[in-house]
Formats: sequence, C-alpha cells, structure tokens
Amino acid sequence: MQIIDRLEIERQNHFVEQIRLDHRSQNAGDNPVIRYSIRTYGCQLNENDSEKLAGQLHQMGFLPAETLSDANLIILNTCSVRENADNRLFGNLGRLKQQKKDNPDLLIAICGCMMKQSAHVERIKHSYPFVNLVFGPQDIHKLPEMLYTCLYHQKKLYSVGDQDTLAEGLPILRSRKFRALVSIMYGCNNYCTYCIVPYTRGRERSRQPEEVLAEVRAAVADGYQEVMLLGQNVNSYGKDLENRSDRPADFARLLAAVAETGIYRIRFMTSHPKDISNRLLETIARYKNIESHLHLPIQSGSNRILERMNRHYSREQFIDIVQRARALRPGLTISTDIIVGFPGEQEDDFAQTLDLMNIVRFDSAFTFQYSQRSGTPAAKMPGRIPEAVMSERFRRLLELQNRHSLESNQAMIGRKVEVLIEGPSQTDAAILSGRTACNKLINFRIPDLNMLPEPYRLNNDQPNGRALEGHLAKVHLCRAKTFSIEGEMEMLLL
Repeated sequence: MQIIDRLEIERQNHFVEQIRLDHRSQNAGDNPVIRYSIRTYGCQLNENDSEKLAGQLHQMGFLPAETLSDANLIILNTCSVRENADNRLFGNLGRLKQQKKDNPDLLIAICGCMMKQSAHVERIKHSYPFVNLVFGPQDIHKLPEMLYTCLYHQKKLYSVGDQDTLAEGLPILRSRKFRALVSIMYGCNNYCTYCIVPYTRGRERSRQPEEVLAEVRAAVADGYQEVMLLGQNVNSYGKDLENRSDRPADFARLLAAVAETGIYRIRFMTSHPKDISNRLLETIARYKNIESHLHLPIQSGSNRILERMNRHYSREQFIDIVQRARALRPGLTISTDIIVGFPGEQEDDFAQTLDLMNIVRFDSAFTFQYSQRSGTPAAKMPGRIPEAVMSERFRRLLELQNRHSLESNQAMIGRKVEVLIEGPSQTDAAILSGRTACNKLINFRIPDLNMLPEPYRLNNDQPNGRALEGHLAKVHLCRAKTFSIEGEMEMLLL
C-alpha cells in the first residue's frame, strides 16, 4: 500500500493554484472557464469518490453545470460490479460522441472501477478516441495534475495506477444535505468467486481512526444529522492497522467512538457475516444513535453454494448471527443481498435459499440474477444456469421477499416515528421522503402547511422539500406498501 502523504497533496495543490490563476486571467471571475458534470455509477463508495472529485474541482474554481449539455468537463465514474453498468457506460459514451463533435474543447474523463480492467481501457482507446482522460479509483488524488496536463499540454492521459493507495486531506463537496458519506476503508480481501471488486479496488486499506473521527466531527459541525460509514467489508476495519490500546483498532471500537461524537444517526455498510463479532453486536445494541438496522448479505441459503462462492460462513452461522442481533437490539431490521442462478445452483440449493428467507424473514433485500464478470473464478465455473430457469427462480424469490417486506411494513402501521427528511418525493412535490432509524422508507404529507415555518413553504402552498432536507419530523404511519410506508407529519422536530 502507498500512503499519499501531505507533501503529495501539497504538490497537487500547486496544480490547483495554477489552474485557478489561469481562470482568473481569462475571465472577470463571474463565470468559470469550466463547468463540470460528474455522472456516478454504482455504490455509495463511488458516490463518495465523486464527492472528492467535486471537492477538488471546486478548489480549482470550477462550478457544476446545470445540465450535461452545459458542461465542458464531463467525468464518468464507473462501476464494474454488474454487466449492466458496463453497458450503460459505453451507451452513454456513444451519445457523448456528438457532443464532443459540437464542442471540440469538451473534456471527457472516465474513472472508477471499470478502468482497472485493461480490456475496458483498450476498448476506450480504440473505439472512443475522443476521451481525454482515463484513471482508476486509486488515482483520484492526482486529478489536479492530470487535468493540468490535459488542459495545458493538450495530451490524452491513460493514467491507471498499479498501487493501492490511501490519501487523506482531499477536499470534499458533499452531494447530500442530510447524510455525510465517510469511507473508513478501501479494497477487499475476501475474493468471493463472483466478485470483481478485489481486482479493481485492491487490498483492504483502513484509514487511521483519528482521520475518520475528524471527518465525522467536521460533518457534525457542518450540521449533518446522519453519517454513513462505508467499506466493502466494514467488519474487517482495522485488521491492517497497528493495534494500540489508546485508539480504536477494530470496527466495534471505531463505531463506538463515532457514536460518542454526538451525531444524531449512524449508518454503515457493508457487513460481511464471516467477520461480525459479539462486541460489534453489543455496540449496536448499546448506542441508540447507531441505526436499528443491519445490512447482512447472505447471497445464498445453500451451504454448498456458499462454499462455491467462497463466503466462509454457513447458513447455520448466519441464522445464529441474526438471532443474536435481534435479541440484543429488539426492533432491529435486517436487509440482505441474494444472488439467484450462481453456477451449479440446483433446485434444492434454491429451495434452501427460500427456506432461509422464511426463517429469517428479511425486512428488505437486494436481489440479483447472477451476472458473469470476466476475470473472476465463477466466470470459469461449469454449471451455467439457463436464463429461463434463472428468471423463473428469480420470480419466485421476488414474490416471497415482497410478501415479507410488505408484512414488515404493515407491522409499523399506527406508530409515530422520527423521520430524517431526505427531500421531496420524485413523483409528487407535495410529498416528503425520508427514513426511520430502522431504515424504513417513509413518504408523508403535511396535513396543514401552517405547521411549517414560512421559509419551509413555497408560494404554491407546497412544502419546500429542498429546504427541509436534513430536518427531522415526527410522522404518524398510516399505510403500508411493499417498498415504503405512507404517513402524515405531526410536527417538525428540528
């Protein structure tokens, strides 16, 4: 692992200042020379990376473009977990070709996990030569230098580093007002046979606990109500750090230290079942500002398939973890990930997955049909499942999980809960959306707008959802749907 020290960050700041000074010399300062648009694919780790890219661009004097067509710098931050993400990238690149023709000065950059796969980089070189810059997720700290080269030396750069890096001190421009994303570690050591992440994100690298805590405290000072701690496997946090008694060196201790910062709510993901500890479960139970929700991917209910996936736990161990967690924290909700149609999955294996779902009764689940990823061991495994069989199993899985999700939501009806407002509903500006401490999605109306102070009302007698983002509301839950709960606000709390 290469630690990017403060001297390297200061070196990059030299390029930041050079670009900023050039902006000032070319315009009066009212409008930046470059307006940027960042398109993010994939997980919240990618979203956090994009926030760091935006932070550096903001330092250089760039401003976000209102639309993609207004941008003269476009950055596509890619994901390699599933095949449809690959297809979306290349489909969007095809559409950007005309925009590049219309505006030859447009800079197009591609970064993220996909760029760690040489086949994708070669395809971009040969089929999309209008792309100016390609770099990997470990190279984000070098954005100022790379942009300087592209802008002032008119060079194309394919700068995908080979080393796993860890950089502190990067500026960040957060994309949400209610939740601060804080990556506590990068990479993964698990090598699940279906997953490309260890090959694209590298080996596990944990941030120093004091760096994590400083970022959380800064978020609290900035008024954030919620922080989400991120890692491919947060439960293995700290295993690569020197173990000292004067600071947290594992995830349970770090989580407790974050809870003691005074942040209103703490979320985290993703937890790997093989690394979950009793102390972690006890910590979740002890601090009420830690979410009453655990995302715990099972992937399959069959021990045979779990072994083929290289998951290092059994269905029996998974069920025991869930039972202990729920006993320690009553009301805890459990969500999961499930893959249908892994190579070699027989009907009996799938039946065991359905059986485990009936035992655990997940409150929600992210469900996937197996997607072959080139470069992973599973891609070479025999026993590919026919599409028709996979689709039929997937239908049965969804039917069962949707029934469990609805029943879980129905059990909440009649309660009065605190909801952290995330903004207006995407379909109706009169409806606000947010989540409870147990991660239930709540869509709610305000029966009387006079309940809101004037700044939080719009002229057309609607709530100002954007202004309310990050505030807390007390909501009476009225109607259950499969993926959400509808309610009415009783009062604005904060």
